[in-house]
Amino acid sequence: MCGRYAMTWTVGDLVAELEAEADANLELRASYNVAPTTDVPIVLERLVDGEPHRQVHVAQWGLVPRWAKDASVGVRAFNARTETVLDKPTFRSAVKARRCAVPVEGYYEWKKLPDGKGKQPYFVHSQDGSLTTFAGLYEWWKDPAKADGAEDQWLLSCTILTMPAPPDGELATLHDRLPVPMDADTMDAWLDPAAGEAATLVALVLSRAYGVAEGWILDPVSAAVGNVRNDGPELIEPIEPIV
Repeated sequence: MCGRYAMTWTVGDLVAELEAEADANLELRASYNVAPTTDVPIVLERLVDGEPHRQVHVAQWGLVPRWAKDASVGVRAFNARTETVLDKPTFRSAVKARRCAVPVEGYYEWKKLPDGKGKQPYFVHSQDGSLTTFAGLYEWWKDPAKADGAEDQWLLSCTILTMPAPPDGELATLHDRLPVPMDADTMDAWLDPAAGEAATLVALVLSRAYGVAEGWILDPVSAAVGNVRNDGPELIEPIEPIV
C-alpha cells in the first residue's frame, strides 16, 4: 500500500521534469510527510481543442467519486487495488477516463520487527534520487452543499493504484502491497485521454512495474514519521535499523 510519502519539488521543477504545464497561481506545499486527505500534486492530460495537454494540478489524496453524497468517502479511498479497480464502483468510472500520475520522491512503509511487537519504518526511493511517478486516478466531485459558481464548489481528488509486492527480493520482505510505479513510456500511455481499453492499460502498467521498482533503496528511518505533525528532512535520513 501507500499511506505516506515525501514530495518537496516546486511547481517549476515538476513542470520541467514531466514536460507539463501549470496555472501561474498554482501552489504546492512541500512535505516530507504527505498523508491521506491532504492536497498533493498530480499530473494528468486533458484534450484542449482536440489536442492533449499535460497539466499539473493539486488534488485531495483520497478519491471522491462523482456519485458520493459527501467528501468523507475519500478517507477510505487513498489507494485502489489493481485487482478490483475495473469493477469497484468507487474507481471503475475513473479508470476508464480519468487517469493520472502521482509524483513522489519516495514513500514510507512499515516493516514488522522480528519480535512482532513493533514496526520499523523505511523510506523507499530511487537510487539516484530521481522522481518516481505512481499510477493514479482522479475525479471531480460537485459539493451539493455549495452554491452554484462558488469557488470551492468542485473538489479534485485522487488515488494511488497498488499491486501485489514482488514475489522475492527486499521489497517482498517489506509489505505485501506495492504502489504501482511507471516509467516514462508507461506514463505516456496511462495519461493519454484517447488511449484504449482500461483493462489493457492496467495490464500495461502492471507488466512494467516490477522493472521500475527494481533497484529501489530501502532506508530505515525514524519512527517520527508516524506522527503527521512531524515534517522535515530528518524524516528521510537513514538510521540504524531496530533489530
